[in-house]
Amino acid sequence: MTKNVDFFLKSILFSVIFSLSPALGQTPAQPTDEARQAAADAVIARSGVPSESVAAVVNDSVVTTFDVRQRMKLMLISAGRRLPMEALPQLQQQAMRDLIEEKLKLQETSKFEIEISEEEIRGEIAMMAAQSNLSYEELVTNLRAEGISINSLKDQIRSSIAWPQLVQGRYRDRIRVNDNEIENTLERMREDVSREQFLVSEICIPVNDPSQVQQLYQGGLQLIEQMRRGVPFAVVAQQFSACTTAAVGGDLGWVRAGELPPDLDAAVRALPPGSVTNPIPSEGALMILAVRDKRQAVAAGEPTFTLAYASADEATGNNAARRAFDELSTADACSGRSLRIDLGEGIGFSLMENMTLDQIDPRFQTLIEDLDRGETSPVVKIDDAYHAAYVCDKDEGLGLPSRDALENRIFSRQLARISQQYLRDIERQSMVDMRLEGSVLSNGG
Repeated sequence: MTKNVDFFLKSILFSVIFSLSPALGQTPAQPTDEARQAAADAVIARSGVPSESVAAVVNDSVVTTFDVRQRMKLMLISAGRRLPMEALPQLQQQAMRDLIEEKLKLQETSKFEIEISEEEIRGEIAMMAAQSNLSYEELVTNLRAEGISINSLKDQIRSSIAWPQLVQGRYRDRIRVNDNEIENTLERMREDVSREQFLVSEICIPVNDPSQVQQLYQGGLQLIEQMRRGVPFAVVAQQFSACTTAAVGGDLGWVRAGELPPDLDAAVRALPPGSVTNPIPSEGALMILAVRDKRQAVAAGEPTFTLAYASADEATGNNAARRAFDELSTADACSGRSLRIDLGEGIGFSLMENMTLDQIDPRFQTLIEDLDRGETSPVVKIDDAYHAAYVCDKDEGLGLPSRDALENRIFSRQLARISQQYLRDIERQSMVDMRLEGSVLSNGG
């Protein structure tokens, strides 16, 4: 199963690498290791978090104030050390929330005997370091210069790999993406294709307890206030967003009118470029959206087809060929995994992806051009062989995402909701004893 390291963790690591890597071509005078640590420690000390104490007890595991300070340092680095003093309580609260959730996740994954090896963890860190031309050892040295223990990162990575494995293993087969949902989304996008497109960034604040909506809303307003004071939207998204886009500063890219849920879509349409919404309730979260730019939709271009094409020698016979071609719609022909395609002896098969009409043999163009997704062409006999094609996908030239892309997007959204609910259920069944004054979490039981 593919590993899925927490995007927030990746963004922090990239920030650490970015701020410390000599490979970036920056040559200003660098402070000493001691000066860096002293500066970071001074900021964290102002938050009031003690250096040696118990911050929380999560069932039978302890979160120490050392853990909290370490996480706050990482978050501070990712913000370029530009967070205002009044943001420190929120920084502490987010650090506490993350650490408690990681404990709960690791406790649950251990029940199902999901073990993440040291080699996997080291490999993830090494891969991240390599993207900025650093070795594992160099990254460890850079973190140490900031007063950050590599063991703190290892614990976070272990949770970030193990938890998605558990959630997917338990719930993946329960998710069914409805074809009507995909078709309705595509239809809405077709209707809106002539309207504006928006370059959007997002921050997601999960609402796990309805009684905390107002408190979380006020927290969202504090994030917006930070942006007004000069903290970039991308930096705030990296620190606080629960969306997977946090790794890229909340960047959703260009979205068309009608592609976002209706409440978010209406807010985006009303904003001028360079503006940010207030927190908007949507699908169990509060969303903060930034509209970075607007543009008219791209004019419709030439349609393209993805075809499952099959042929049979004349000797196969008309009836046998037709029976084999009828299986194109049910033989996993559109997956591209040709080894799984077996239409019978003497039946050839190939997947032809993203073909414009003029790239298709002229003798078949009239058979293909009016077909829609899920339709099969008539069987024709040409050059002593029988031929047919099944339309796996059809891009109408509007630049719309493929059905597969939309299905993956919907699946990921549903899996993320299940993951959040699963974690909340675990938390309700756990004993979480808060010891650090000022934390927003309530005692669990």
